[in-house]
Amino acid sequence: MSISVRGVTKLYGTQKALDDVSFEISGTEVIGFLGPNGAGKSTMMKVLTGYIPQSSGEASVCGFDVREASMDVKRNVGYLPEHNPLYTDMYVREYLAFVAGIFKLKNSTARVNEMIDVVGLDREAHKKIGALSKGYRQRVGLAQAMVHDPKVLILDEPTSGLDPNQLEEIRGLIKQLGREKTVMLSTHIMQEVEAICTRVIIIDKGRIVADDSAAQLRGAGLSREAVLVEFDADVAPNELRNIIGVDLVKKDGDRTWVLAFDPKNDIRPAVFEFAVKRGVKVLTLQKVERGLEEVFKELTKG
Repeated sequence: MSISVRGVTKLYGTQKALDDVSFEISGTEVIGFLGPNGAGKSTMMKVLTGYIPQSSGEASVCGFDVREASMDVKRNVGYLPEHNPLYTDMYVREYLAFVAGIFKLKNSTARVNEMIDVVGLDREAHKKIGALSKGYRQRVGLAQAMVHDPKVLILDEPTSGLDPNQLEEIRGLIKQLGREKTVMLSTHIMQEVEAICTRVIIIDKGRIVADDSAAQLRGAGLSREAVLVEFDADVAPNELRNIIGVDLVKKDGDRTWVLAFDPKNDIRPAVFEFAVKRGVKVLTLQKVERGLEEVFKELTKG
């Protein structure tokens, strides 16, 4: 088991940052760890990396208890915190060599060169970290997290500050790493989660509210579905609201409408019946796929 969390609670005074959290991650996969600001994402990651202790419950990484064997945990984990702490007066190559030295790597020079190449720092390796853009500093943070070849990567907002080209490169890298390692990442970019994560864990107010694949989450527990309808003539919104089963009408184009309904009552037959009675033709009728962003909002807005 790469990561095992059982009944973990973390208290800051009287405030519960984590409330009886349990989940397990095994094998090589990319896990999206999502939640609104203040939900407990960073706290959970800090517990797993041994940076802070939990108040109660048990957590282990690669079979090592995070409190009883914290050094073994750190040897097996690569961690990129949300606020990437770097020695800005050091040169890129110098800093990565320093980190490699902490882990007592035998072929540190070769490994540093490999990491510089992997994260795309070749042209910046001669610079001081303080002279780098935020995007390149993130790359330095990723390189230090991976330099000791850990079995588990825990990345807190790893693509923060990257431009679109850098985003694509780093996402590709994370997806590739997920074939070889366990990768747990937090992000607020839902497209990123759908693109690279095989599984999604959503936390809200310190408790796990969902744990499944992105595809399953999009289809499970729907409180509302929608269809996109295009007619060949104008219709009034109040006419559409009178269709049995429609509970929300939204204009999406000149003669295109989004009609929402309870998934227990499919409105598509009623839409065709409406068109016949109204004397208009249905040019398009298709189900609107719900994105992960809508699921996230539904699960975390109480």
